[in-house]
Formats: sequence, structure tokens, C-alpha cells
Amino acid sequence: MTSQTITAAAAGTWKLGDRTVHRIGFGTMRLPQHGEAFAPDAVPRDRDQAIKVLRRAVELGVNHLDTAAFYFSPLRCANELINRALAPYPDDLVVATKVGPSRGPSGNWLPHATPGQLRGQVEENLRQLGRDHLDVVNLRIVGTDSIADRFGALAELRDAGLIRHLGLSNIRTHHLAEAQAIAPVVCVQNMYGIGVSPEQEELLRLCGEQRIAFVPFYSIAGSGRTAGAPADDSSQVHAIARARGVSSAQVRLAWTLHRGSHVLAIPGTGDLDHLAQNVAAGSLSLSEDELAVLDSLHHATV
Repeated sequence: MTSQTITAAAAGTWKLGDRTVHRIGFGTMRLPQHGEAFAPDAVPRDRDQAIKVLRRAVELGVNHLDTAAFYFSPLRCANELINRALAPYPDDLVVATKVGPSRGPSGNWLPHATPGQLRGQVEENLRQLGRDHLDVVNLRIVGTDSIADRFGALAELRDAGLIRHLGLSNIRTHHLAEAQAIAPVVCVQNMYGIGVSPEQEELLRLCGEQRIAFVPFYSIAGSGRTAGAPADDSSQVHAIARARGVSSAQVRLAWTLHRGSHVLAIPGTGDLDHLAQNVAAGSLSLSEDELAVLDSLHHATV
């Protein structure tokens, strides 16, 4: 593939509420630093380089960014990089952020926000991004407890005009029904890729039936999580990548997008070449035989 000439439009589109986005987006978790996200000794990424990557993503047709106020390293904050690179924002750009978790100034993780603390987190995102409202706010949770109070607090901020659309992150299946009874959910953002747990398949199906966007994170990194993609990918993925003349990461992204028209990908990088490759993965149409091999690998590792 000549990735330099392929834009995000090749992946097709889906709607986040009333906003239409290309199915290949961009995640900013890895943008503020080199190496593993959230590492206490992380080396900040060069500001100009990070800004170039964000601007190039938009030039390549990316109109869905994923971010969070807790995506920061010493000297660099993803939200402020987005503001610096892209404000005034293009009319078609959707910036989705997350609330719930937070980190102290030294980077230490703090207890998840209570319902009463969520407004402060929303206002922090507004301030850093330089916006008067947020396009999409995902409530990110840990555990299986009820989310009604927290999601209800965000629904009130939506009614007040601070938030346009609501989503969920890192949830279990019962959380989706609980939230939907309070306010519309436009997306579910969970870990998903080759080899994920069977419960994620159920969420993928439920979202498709309800026309809710399913937005995987770690679809390339997999078990590498915040550290990024492991160097030793499976032989099956490597074989398909070699035959197609693409990278293993592109194969993984393409497989993820093949899981349903409602699936959106948000791969992140601080490298311009990797950015172009990730966007180009949206044009990679896997054959039935290739999908069968990858599906078999997926089911063998869950």
C-alpha cells in the first residue's frame, strides 16, 4: 500500500450521535511522551513533533480524536497539545475525552471521581482544550458497581450544554443498559483486538444491534497495553503482513475494523510514518481466508 496517499476516508464513516466521523481516528495517550504512557520517568515528546503529528492526522482526514486530561507527562499534556495544534478547530472534528480517573501533578493516580467531582473534571477538559463544550465525554470506570450516580451527573452536564454526547469506557455489559436508561450512549470504548476476552464480543454485538459506536483501545498493543505493541507478534499475523506488504499493526487494525461497520479505531503514535500506516490500514480489505486465520487466532487466545 502507498500509505502516503491514503486518507482516513478509505475506512468509511460512522455516526457519533449527530456527528459523522471516519472509522480511523487518532488516540493521544502516547503523544505526550516517548515510550510507555504514564511512566513516572517518561521523557516528554518534542512539542513541535507532537503538533506536527496532530496536524498531519487532520490533513489525512482524521476527524475523531481520543484524549483525556490525565494523558500527560512532565511538560506535556495531550489536551493542550491538541489545543495548540488544531484551534480554531475544524467544524467536522470530534474530540472525545474521558472522565473518572485522574492523576496528581506528580503523575500519581488518584481515586476515581465521585459524582460531585465530575463537573470539575469536565471543566478541566474544557479549559485545556479551549472549548465551551465537549463533543463526547466517556465515563471511564473500574469494576462492576453501579454507574447510575456518576452517569447521571454527566447527563446533567449534558442537559446544561457542557457536553454534546455521552459514552462509556472500560465497562461490563450490564453497565450499558444501566446508562441507556438514563441518557443516550453514543459509544462504548473498551479494550478490544485479536485475543480479547469473550465478554468483549458480547459488548461488540450489543453495540451493533443498538447502533452504538464500539471504539477499541489497545487494538494494536494488545497485552502490551500502555507500553505499546509487543515486538514478537504471532506468526500468523506476520505471515499475512508479509504477503500483503504491510505491517503487523496494519493487519491488526484491519481485522478490528472488519468486526463491524460500527467499529471505530483510535490507534495512537508520535511518529509521522506510523501515523500514515495506521490511517492506510483503513483501506486494507482482508480476504475471507485471511479473516478465517485471524479469527482462529483470536478464538484460540481468548
